[in-house]
Amino acid sequence: MRAVAIVAIVLILLAVAGAVVLQRAGGGAFGELVRAGEPIAESLPAADVAYRDTRQAAAAEALDVWEPKQILFGDLHVHSSFSVDAFQLTLPMTGGDGAHPVADACDFARYCSNLDFWSINDHAASLTPRRWQETVETMRRCEAIGGEGERDLVSFLGWEWTQMGSTPTNHYGHKNVVLRDLEDDAIPARPIAAQPPDGVPSPFDTGMNNPALLGLGAFAMDGGHDLMAQLAELSAANRCPKDVPVRELPADCMESVQTPGELFEKLDEWGHAATVIPHGTVWGMYTPPGSSWAKQLTLEQHDPDRQRLIEVYSGHGNAEEFRPWKAVEIADDGTRTCPEPTASYTPTCWQAGQIIRERCLADGESESECDARAAEAGQFFVDADRNAGAWVVPGLDPAALLDAGQCRDCFQPAFNYRPQSSVQATLAFGRPDAPEGARRFRFGFIGSSDNHTARAGTGYKEVDRLEFTDSRMGRAARSAILDQYAREPVARAERYASDNGVPNVAFFETERGGSFFYTGGIAAVHAPRRERGAIFDALERRETYGTSGPRILLWFDLLDPNAPGGRWPMGSEVGIRGAPTFRVRAAGSFEQKPGCPDTTTSALTPERLEKVCRGECYHPSETRRAITRIEVVRIRTQLGADEALSPLIEDPWKTLACSGGREGCEVLFSDPEFMTDGRDTSYYVRAIETPSPAISADPMGCRDSEPGGCTELDTCFAREDGDDCKAPDEQRAWSSPIFLNPVAES
Repeated sequence: MRAVAIVAIVLILLAVAGAVVLQRAGGGAFGELVRAGEPIAESLPAADVAYRDTRQAAAAEALDVWEPKQILFGDLHVHSSFSVDAFQLTLPMTGGDGAHPVADACDFARYCSNLDFWSINDHAASLTPRRWQETVETMRRCEAIGGEGERDLVSFLGWEWTQMGSTPTNHYGHKNVVLRDLEDDAIPARPIAAQPPDGVPSPFDTGMNNPALLGLGAFAMDGGHDLMAQLAELSAANRCPKDVPVRELPADCMESVQTPGELFEKLDEWGHAATVIPHGTVWGMYTPPGSSWAKQLTLEQHDPDRQRLIEVYSGHGNAEEFRPWKAVEIADDGTRTCPEPTASYTPTCWQAGQIIRERCLADGESESECDARAAEAGQFFVDADRNAGAWVVPGLDPAALLDAGQCRDCFQPAFNYRPQSSVQATLAFGRPDAPEGARRFRFGFIGSSDNHTARAGTGYKEVDRLEFTDSRMGRAARSAILDQYAREPVARAERYASDNGVPNVAFFETERGGSFFYTGGIAAVHAPRRERGAIFDALERRETYGTSGPRILLWFDLLDPNAPGGRWPMGSEVGIRGAPTFRVRAAGSFEQKPGCPDTTTSALTPERLEKVCRGECYHPSETRRAITRIEVVRIRTQLGADEALSPLIEDPWKTLACSGGREGCEVLFSDPEFMTDGRDTSYYVRAIETPSPAISADPMGCRDSEPGGCTELDTCFAREDGDDCKAPDEQRAWSSPIFLNPVAES
């Protein structure tokens, strides 16, 4: 194995050196560098924009929404081929169709998904000074297309702070930074990346020190030279010195910090308007087993002024729901053990042990010996850092893990679900004795796509799984990484060696993870107009909601008991006396017509229409889907760190039926127990649409099951390329919570 690694490093060093030469020579068929590109300089017709606003106003009037703000739809999580992982998805090895630059995302948001707003969020660790400057220029061009006055599309500049810890204690997760403005004097000179924990490589760094990213075949594979040129550009970039004020750093360096607290400090040094949005909190592809957001509830790691929203759903799955089971048990002294399976959950560590046990029995060993080897395998699995537990089973066939590690009863769950970092758990964490700002999290909700092919807002149609989702990520691992580590399947586990250069991503389960990609969610804001400041202000006051993709209309208000006719909208934090009463109004999304509207087909050439939109655009009919019910979730905040979460998270607390009519739904509810409980409580609602076919809605495709889980799978990843792996599902919208604090009688 050591010889294989040495050969890989030598080949990659040669490839990087060759790519540098090609880059300096100007590139060509091999070694071509991606550029940000030029968007199409034509806005949508004003009549088209006015028509969609008029239809929304009609729905609000039908539901007696008085003086409504506009509901504007956007995507605040979009990657172009400037991100290293996104560029890998464009290569022939993954079935890609070529680079998708920043300009593609602008055109997609305007012509394909017909959004009101969007942001670019490439991984900051991939953004060299050249790429950042080009991103800024392209975003300004995208914004300028609308001319003066209210725009058809508002474009926000941003990046992703992509932190991946090797253990639960040093893991903080991914956060998108979205800037309000675009002018030079209102944006940082450079994005701020996440620096890995000491001694841990980053998957977004160069191939020079991370051979596992590419494997032995990288140099020879189709498109590999282009990838090496991209990595060579990163390798050549200067790293900023530490402990230097941001405005005194060289203009041409790349900056990084290790913790959220340091990120907030850097943003404060700049002083520009920026919001920080955590995402992917439960996604087990990079979140170590045993991780919990509780450790971020401190003044050092949480800024309640900048960090006011959380991404509840994306194309990488749902992050909402808490479950009491765990992937690993961690004692106070740090000792780890593998939990026993339950009727609702099988820990992957336990399943790894069963694989070793079956091999052992097949070799003719005794039951007691094989039981001991199974226990050893489970222990090796939980002891492995960097999400590398699957490494301990030599020659592992990913299908043998069955549905271990997955949330079986969650709506469109993220892969290898980590419930202690779910949105519900985060809202329940409470430290009443902590300083103000570290007593509780108060997050509003959004959805977004996390799309890696510059396609902003793909959730409008359930089409083209391999292009409208990131499911091809599983192929990258199978063809370029797992082959490097191919081993004979033996009947004894191997302890994971943490010094083998593998970064903090579950590369050895990426093929399984390929089933858990969806078309993506969308962010909605209540704003007085389609304008940059108005949208950003709505984000800041948490007057937002998220959907699983469809453009559901949703209003959720606390009716003011002290001022008849008054109300507090979703996202509000209010101190009240007595029983609160809430009102919910919702209207379903429009059924979609095939193809694209005339506005798009006249603006784009047939070739551009196919490359960017894949021939399928947001194309609403006159018919809305029905809302079947409203689910209310009530979450009471902990009175101390030792209080169990399960009794505090009531999901659903209430289920309120709707008529199922196309005109929408209105319900009211109250909570007479609020003052009796005497603790801070958050309430949010889900508006559920009538079932419709959805990509990857049944990701594992369980075809046969026993009380312990599935015994036969038909996963989405294993499907043929033309199979969109659809199943009926109930698409939904999640309101931002309304946060209530009890006020005692004076």
